[in-house]
Amino acid sequence: MIGKPVASAGRKMVLAGLSTLAVIVALGGPLPPLPFGGGAAMAATGDPLASYADIVAASKPAVVTVTTEIARPVDRTEQRGPQGFPPDEFFRRFFGENGPFPGLPDGRQGQAPDEAPQGRALGSGFIVSADGYIVTNNHVIDGATRITVSLDDGRELPATLVGTDTKSDIAVLKVAADGALPTVDWGDSDALRTGDAVLAIGDPFGIGTTVTAGIVSARGRDLHSGPYDDFIQVDAAINHGNSGGPLVDATGRVVGINTAIYSPNGGNVGVGFAIPAAHAQKVVARIIESGTIEHGFIGVSIQPVDGDIAGAIGLAKAEGALVSSVQDGSPAAAAGMSVGDVVLSVNGSTIATPKDLSRAIADLAPGDKAALVVQRAGAEVQLAVTVGKMEGVETASASQTAPGGEVAVADLGLTLRTLEPTQAEALGLPDGTAGALIAQVDPGSEAADKGIREGDVILSVNQAPVESAQDVVAGVEKAKEKHRDAALLMIARGDSRSFVAVPFHVG
Repeated sequence: MIGKPVASAGRKMVLAGLSTLAVIVALGGPLPPLPFGGGAAMAATGDPLASYADIVAASKPAVVTVTTEIARPVDRTEQRGPQGFPPDEFFRRFFGENGPFPGLPDGRQGQAPDEAPQGRALGSGFIVSADGYIVTNNHVIDGATRITVSLDDGRELPATLVGTDTKSDIAVLKVAADGALPTVDWGDSDALRTGDAVLAIGDPFGIGTTVTAGIVSARGRDLHSGPYDDFIQVDAAINHGNSGGPLVDATGRVVGINTAIYSPNGGNVGVGFAIPAAHAQKVVARIIESGTIEHGFIGVSIQPVDGDIAGAIGLAKAEGALVSSVQDGSPAAAAGMSVGDVVLSVNGSTIATPKDLSRAIADLAPGDKAALVVQRAGAEVQLAVTVGKMEGVETASASQTAPGGEVAVADLGLTLRTLEPTQAEALGLPDGTAGALIAQVDPGSEAADKGIREGDVILSVNQAPVESAQDVVAGVEKAKEKHRDAALLMIARGDSRSFVAVPFHVG
C-alpha cells in the first residue's frame, strides 16, 4: 500500500515483512532508467515510439489527487519518513520551508504536532465515468472523516465514499462537477506480457501529477496481503502518494491500480505492484451498482496439485485445485462436490492453482451460477453450484496446515495400526472416526519428506475410505496394479484434513 501521510497526525506506515524487504504503504526513491535503452518505447502496433507524450496527454487529465482528513491520535515515535526523519522534517530538509505542504500542522504555526486533532493523508485516483466516479485504493481513504479530490485542471471538489472492498484494497468515490469530467478507459490486464511498456501516473509527495515509465516485470505475484492477491509487478517508480493511481499501457488504457512496492529501506527500489484491471474493473462495477460488494462463497478447503498428487490420481498435469474438505450445508455440498475432487475449470476458465479458484469464486456474486468441471476417480464430472454469500469464511480457502499422514507399508516406509476409539478421542478426532494410525515413519522415506509424522491418521487411500491398517495395504496394492507411482492419502491431524501423495519406494 502506498498512500502517504503528509502531516504529523497522518496514518502510520504499515509494514508487511518478507525477509529483509517490506511491502509498505508509503514509498519514495529515485526514478528507474527509461525502458528500451535510449528512452524509446514500443507502441501497441510494434512501431518505435519516441515519446510517451500523446499517451500522457490523453490519460493525465483523468488522474486526481485524493486528500483525506483523519481524526486519529498520532504516535510520532513509529511514524518515520525516509532516512528515519519524521515526514514534516524530511520535507523541510528537501524542499525548505516552502515545501509542498504549507499550512499543515507540523509545528510551524505554533501547534505541537502531537496535539493536532486532525491528520491529512495523500493518495491518487482516476476518473472512470464522466459523471464523477473515481477509483482509488481502500487504504488511501481508510478512516477518513473528509475526502477532497483535486483535479488535473486545479479544481478541488468534495468527494463522497460510494463503497469499498477491503479484501481487494479498492475504493470508489463520487464527485459532482459542472459538466462532464475527463475519463480513462479500462484495458486488458490479462493480455499484458512480461516486458510490455507501462506508465504509472499519480501525485508522489504532493508535488503534482507525475508520470514514470517502466515495463511489466512479472505477473501473478502473491504478496500475502489478501486472499485474492494477483499483482502485476512493474519497475516503474512508485512513490509516496502514488497509491490508487492508474497503471496504463501503451494505448493509454488502465491495466492496473498502483498499490505497493518492495523496499528494504522505505524508498522506491524499482519493484512496484499493481492490482490487475481484470479484477479491479469487476469490483468497481459492483460497488457502483450497489454501494457494497459481497464475494462469492462455495464452502470448500483446497490445496495445490503437485506432481506426486497428479501421478497418484492419474492427472496428466499438476494443475487444478484439490478439494480437501467440504463444509456441511455449503453450496459445494448441495451441488454434490466431494473430498478428493480436483477443480479444473469454473465457467469455462481454467483453474491451474488454488488461487485461481479463490479469485474465480470471489468475482461471482451470491446467487450467481458457477459451472465447475472436476476430476473424480479418473473421470471429468460437471457440477452446477449456486454461489452463496461469504460470511466470515473464505470463498475457497487454501489449506495452510502442513500436510500430515503416514502409513505402515513397506512401499511407503511407514508402519501403522488400526485406529481405536480411545486413540481417536485422545487425538481430538470426532466420534466414530475410522482409519489407520501412523505408528512409525522411516526418517529416510518419501513420507517423512512429505511431513508425515507419528500420530497422524490415514482416513482414505486413493479416495477409498480406510477402516483398518489392512485397508491401506490393499489400497496401495490396487494403485500399483493400475501402474500408479504414488498413493494419495487423506491425512487427519487434529481438526485439519489434507491430501498427501506419497511416492512408492523404489529398490
